[in-house]
Amino acid sequence: MTRRILNGRLVAGLAGIILTGVLATPAIAHHSFAMYDQTTTKTLTGKLTRYVPGANHAQLIFQVLSDDGTPVMKDGKPMQWGVETGSAAAMARLGVAPDTFPEGTVFTVRFFPLRDGRSFGALAGQIIQCGMAVPKGGCTKDTGKVLATGNSQ
Repeated sequence: MTRRILNGRLVAGLAGIILTGVLATPAIAHHSFAMYDQTTTKTLTGKLTRYVPGANHAQLIFQVLSDDGTPVMKDGKPMQWGVETGSAAAMARLGVAPDTFPEGTVFTVRFFPLRDGRSFGALAGQIIQCGMAVPKGGCTKDTGKVLATGNSQ
């Protein structure tokens, strides 16, 4: 074979490898929910400290509150949790967006926790918005507004 044919095959082979990698990236980037324990749900009330929008999944980062509205403490610091939701666009259609769900918003959320015990989970039930303070009786369907419903099982 001539050197020209070998060089052409080498270039074509490298181009094929690169193309395969580029096409596989979206599949690799989107994870499964296997990291969440979908046999267990947690329900927490908290105060939003950060809303992280995302194309595939948005995140609600919050400080856990007790029934009387005081922060739940762990190791001398307020306990923080996070919940992954649907996309920011999908959540906005349900009323969860930076302008309708600002920092300081009190809400109750049900979610599947991470299997490894870290303070994070995936939406598994309703998000109930209760304003800027915990209402008497807690943040529930009776005292707040149901905004979103996740994949209840």
